[in-house]
Amino acid sequence: MRVAIVNDLALAREVLRRVVLSVPGYSIAWVACDGAEAVHKAAADRPDVILMDLVMPVMDGVESTRRIMAQNPCPILLVTSSVCSNFGKVYEAMGYGCLDAVSTPTLDRDGKVQDGETLLARLANLEKASRVALAPMTPPPIARPSAGHGPALVALGASTGGPEALARIVEAFPADLPAAVVIIQHIGADFAPSLVHWLQDRTRLRVRLASSGDTPAAGVVLVAGSNDHLLLGRDRRLIYTPEPADYPYRPSVDVFFSSLAACWPSRGVAALLTGMGSDGARGLLQLRQAGWLTLAQDQATSIVYGMPHAAVQMGAAAKVLPLSQLAPAILSEIGREKTASSYPK
Repeated sequence: MRVAIVNDLALAREVLRRVVLSVPGYSIAWVACDGAEAVHKAAADRPDVILMDLVMPVMDGVESTRRIMAQNPCPILLVTSSVCSNFGKVYEAMGYGCLDAVSTPTLDRDGKVQDGETLLARLANLEKASRVALAPMTPPPIARPSAGHGPALVALGASTGGPEALARIVEAFPADLPAAVVIIQHIGADFAPSLVHWLQDRTRLRVRLASSGDTPAAGVVLVAGSNDHLLLGRDRRLIYTPEPADYPYRPSVDVFFSSLAACWPSRGVAALLTGMGSDGARGLLQLRQAGWLTLAQDQATSIVYGMPHAAVQMGAAAKVLPLSQLAPAILSEIGREKTASSYPK
């Protein structure tokens, strides 16, 4: 894996270099001291992943991410010492296509690298994901849901560029939304709580991390918040599972969508949003076969047209819509479902 490093501090660049080169097969593609230099170098030499600092002179990591993803898209991982103090900028960068954010490793008094494991784990997952994109996971077969009727359910899956797309959708939902919402966003567990807080500022609904044992409830947005996969059990409660252990997209949209097709007692709406790879496409197909309204974000409004494109190619999406039309389509379908459920069966 060829890794590029973008950081204005010489010490940080050296620490990142040591972390990257500690893994056999990893190499440094190039190094940049600010975002503008990174834009220029990314255009001349596309690496497998860019480790992007957030706060830099000349051009910060947000603008650099925006330009690189618009001109020469490639995986970008935000690596910064200021994650906690700059949540707004972090999510702005994610809206432009940054995959995730981790804290910059440091050196101890003896000159040894500290806290590099999280960064290496992210890089390992990116390497696995580049292979899985060619061979999507095959979800388990659909079982017939048990009898009964629950509230309408809205399931949203996203990856690269997902936070802003998710915010645009949930901010359009009314406070009295007669449906439960569950979000699967590819993001590290250590960063999921801040995603919840950021989304809460954008919506009138209640937003919180999903916990094992939760049952999706109307008017509540549950966000997957573990490096394990979230799925729905036969008792209609959410649970986390490490399986499939070798699947790099964590939490996996495919795993969750497939469990909904098997276990949710009524139809709902599922949308697959911007993101690299193909995670979620096969699960979305299962939901369409189970009678759900399945949506995919269109290419023009996707930061990366990977996951939605995979769904379109597979015939999993009943409708392909721009981001601005996804929330209205969801609300329209929920209204029809609510009217239909009011009649005796």
